[in-house]
Amino acid sequence: MGFRGRGSRSSRGFRVIEIQPTPNPNAAKFVLDRPVSQQPVSFLNSSAAKDDPLARQLFAIPGVSSLLLLGDFITINKSPDARWDDITDRARSVLSNA
Repeated sequence: MGFRGRGSRSSRGFRVIEIQPTPNPNAAKFVLDRPVSQQPVSFLNSSAAKDDPLARQLFAIPGVSSLLLLGDFITINKSPDARWDDITDRARSVLSNA
């Protein structure tokens, strides 16, 4: 599944405005400075992201288990044994270079 309906991305990447907790301790909402997808796009595992460069780069971060893109945010889910401290800085870097 690709990013059908995704807003256009410029070479400047995305800026993470805020990282919000969710009721699930293994999920965090990364609020961006502009839309990443006009319709919900889910990647339930890295295999599903093989054709999407941004999702593939986020899955390359150890501990990332699934992704949801919608509007101006990406929800990143992590494996229970992964630490957010190990994921957030790398996710910011991937997004800023997208």
